[in-house]
Amino acid sequence: MSDKAKDPVPEPAPYENPTLELNRPRSSMLESDDDLDLDQRSFESRSAGAYDGPTDPIHRPEMPVAPGSYEEPEPVAAVPPKVRRGTLDLGLLILRLAVGGIMIVHGLQKLTGWWDGPGLDGFEALVEGAGYRYSEILAIVGAIGEVAAGTLLVLGLLTPLAAAAVVAIMINAVLFKHHLEPGLQYFAAEQSGVEFEILLGAAAVAIVLTGPGRIAVDGARGWATRPFIGSFVALLLGVAGGVCLWLFVR
Repeated sequence: MSDKAKDPVPEPAPYENPTLELNRPRSSMLESDDDLDLDQRSFESRSAGAYDGPTDPIHRPEMPVAPGSYEEPEPVAAVPPKVRRGTLDLGLLILRLAVGGIMIVHGLQKLTGWWDGPGLDGFEALVEGAGYRYSEILAIVGAIGEVAAGTLLVLGLLTPLAAAAVVAIMINAVLFKHHLEPGLQYFAAEQSGVEFEILLGAAAVAIVLTGPGRIAVDGARGWATRPFIGSFVALLLGVAGGVCLWLFVR
């Protein structure tokens, strides 16, 4: 034997010797489902419909829900869009100040006699001459009512009721002038003409129907920005009160 080291025997190329490949140990090969480490119970549960995959609701398949196990989420209240009112509130403020200021001045004329007014005695005689009963009480109530209604309109407080009171007062004022001089005295002299009373009454009706606007004590109330049924009720009360006062108290 030669002292030289023997040359290593080269490994055969793959698949040159099929018999040799078949005889190699197969520890790294998968021979059955057990090599995949599959749990039979897990397989059965998945076959039955159980789901243990991702919790993302987009990828979760729809599964039947048992009755009573699901609660509907509470609806989220929609935020109403902010309504732009422009100069509407400023215009309503000016209208209230004009009507309310006129009512305060005329009420104080009757109540105190200021600004060449008749005073309580003169106003009582005027009410009695128009045929009203209880003239003393009506004179006091009428004068105080004009001042109170005008003050509430200026403040924008209880606006529908205050404007309805002005409507009732103006109805009686127009009927009173008609009683003094029958017929429509629209273009008559200052003492018997009804233009002024009709204008004040129409302005009061507009305030009842539109509300006082947001520049008012009532600015946060519904009748200030969204008047509807309550305004119609207040207007009907004012008209009915004025007509009933003329028909049943005279």
